[in-house]
Amino acid sequence: MSVFANLVGNLADLLQPLFHTGAAAAAIILFTACVRLAIHPLSRASARGQKARTRLAPQIAELRKKHAKNPERMKKALMELHAEEKVSPLSGCLPSLLQMPAFFLMYHLFSSRQIGGEQNQLLGHSLFAAPLGERWTDALAHGGVFGGAGLVYVALFAIVAGVATFNFQRTKRQLAAAPAMPAGPDGQQMPGMGAMTKMMPLLSFATLFTVAVVPLAAALYVVTSTTWTAAERYFLYRDLPVAGVLAAA
Repeated sequence: MSVFANLVGNLADLLQPLFHTGAAAAAIILFTACVRLAIHPLSRASARGQKARTRLAPQIAELRKKHAKNPERMKKALMELHAEEKVSPLSGCLPSLLQMPAFFLMYHLFSSRQIGGEQNQLLGHSLFAAPLGERWTDALAHGGVFGGAGLVYVALFAIVAGVATFNFQRTKRQLAAAPAMPAGPDGQQMPGMGAMTKMMPLLSFATLFTVAVVPLAAALYVVTSTTWTAAERYFLYRDLPVAGVLAAA
């Protein structure tokens, strides 16, 4: 934790001449961008893998139908198909999994009063009038929604809502353009698929809750990463059929 605190602190020192009191906030945004840039090759590989899995969907459906009464044989056949096509069924999980440690480090860093037995100096930094270690409830208690700290959260909520609306509209268009939803081996719609297609466009708005309950520093990480993800998915998955988009999500 102390190493991570030193990293953020050093970045803030480097950015201080440009951003002054907002240097630590700028350091968090820069750190987040560096994390996302570092795992971007995995995101590209994940997109290629998802496109390959979408291309193999008819063969996978045929194997599931053929071996519906023999789960072990079905599993083996699917593994052989993925190995033959050099496609990993788990590749889509890696970018999300690799981001989690960075988020939790940011969360704990700005939730801890002491780091390495010493007072956490980073808690003294702020973004305009909002301390990086406080939450939206603290902003509401000191000035309300339109107070100095409250307005910072209003801006963050507006960004998240804008990104979520973009994702919502894009997903709705993709679902509307889909001729039919994926079916199971018996020709019936896969269980839960209907509910999933109704809920999936709304999932992006769940980020609003996250921003409201975590420390501002972690909220900055979430907002930056969410915005990056929306842009990245737009370019990487723009030519993917709707079934592939569902699987990628």
